[in-house]
Amino acid sequence: MKILALEPYYGGSHKAFLDGWRECSRHNWTVLTLPPNKWKWRMRHAAITFNQQVADLLATDRSWDLLFCSDMLNLAEFKGVAAEPIRNLPSIAYFHENQITYPVEHEKEYDYHFAFTNMTTALAADSVWFNSDFHRQSFLSGARDFLERMPDQQPLEIIPMIENKSLIRYPGIHLDLTPNRQSGLPIHLLWAARWEYDKVPTIFFDALDIVRSNGTEFQLSVIGGDGGNKPLPVFEKARQRFSDAIRNWGYLPARSEYEAVLSDADVIVSTAQHEFFGIGILEAVAAGAYPLVPDRLAYPEVLAEDPAPNSDTFFFKGGAKELAARIQELAARHAKNDLWQGDPQRGARIAQKYLWQNKSQTWDDEINKIVSAKKALLSSP
Repeated sequence: MKILALEPYYGGSHKAFLDGWRECSRHNWTVLTLPPNKWKWRMRHAAITFNQQVADLLATDRSWDLLFCSDMLNLAEFKGVAAEPIRNLPSIAYFHENQITYPVEHEKEYDYHFAFTNMTTALAADSVWFNSDFHRQSFLSGARDFLERMPDQQPLEIIPMIENKSLIRYPGIHLDLTPNRQSGLPIHLLWAARWEYDKVPTIFFDALDIVRSNGTEFQLSVIGGDGGNKPLPVFEKARQRFSDAIRNWGYLPARSEYEAVLSDADVIVSTAQHEFFGIGILEAVAAGAYPLVPDRLAYPEVLAEDPAPNSDTFFFKGGAKELAARIQELAARHAKNDLWQGDPQRGARIAQKYLWQNKSQTWDDEINKIVSAKKALLSSP
């Protein structure tokens, strides 16, 4: 199959996802991308920008069997201005995130336009793929709540329409690293996420204050960010507070640098209040890091396992105090060289099912089914 993929925000997990699938796919891909800057502008202009790029390709007799895009594209708008051969393509919209349920620090920051863009994209697609069941359920319930806030003309009938064509398609990872952990050193804690409000970094840094006050030593890597936006003030304050423990800090522009940190970290920590999958957490687990994450969001679903008897879970409940207690427990186990409680392959078994080489054939087969179904529909009398 020939696939036209449109990614308005080609960076981070969006880039890792698209690159990982393409590398293992048997299909032929044409990928059009835009740099990962100013996501609001990307959502507003990408449909027009891509339309011109696709028109240029059509002029060279290019053709495709399927259109694939992420939630950052206004698919309905794109189809509305695209040439007929593109409008009739079967389409898949992949939702890494959504703007309906995104938590904002101040209510006035909420932009209704982007919520509607997500809904019209889902309506315009032939198939809607979510990266977790948690995401799917929160999107559908959030869309219903959103529409019910409208003063009148509430189109609630679109909710079952989207639900009936939605699927859960966990993203894959493409990682093959050699662990580089050194014995005899304090536990190496890693925090790797966007440096933004919804990842709640304050809980992590407050927990580290408690851990340090209790006399537990640690090494620290805080990476992520996006290389452009000004980070929250809490990060600079933390950099000063924990300067003597820092191994790595800030945005890592090279993938090799990022992977080197993953292969070196003992524990990967999340404090997010907004996470629909957590590809960074899973990549760290695949590299051998122990996950310590909130008992909420998509984490219980993604890290589902059948642990050995007497093994603890990867989850913590509560805030900084509870997180600090778990970190101290893990630090004590690390000091005894028993972080994984006698089962060092526990994380690898979880990560195995998400490797692209184990997923791509199923996804490629799904493409064939969607294309065949659309052709049958268009050819029916």
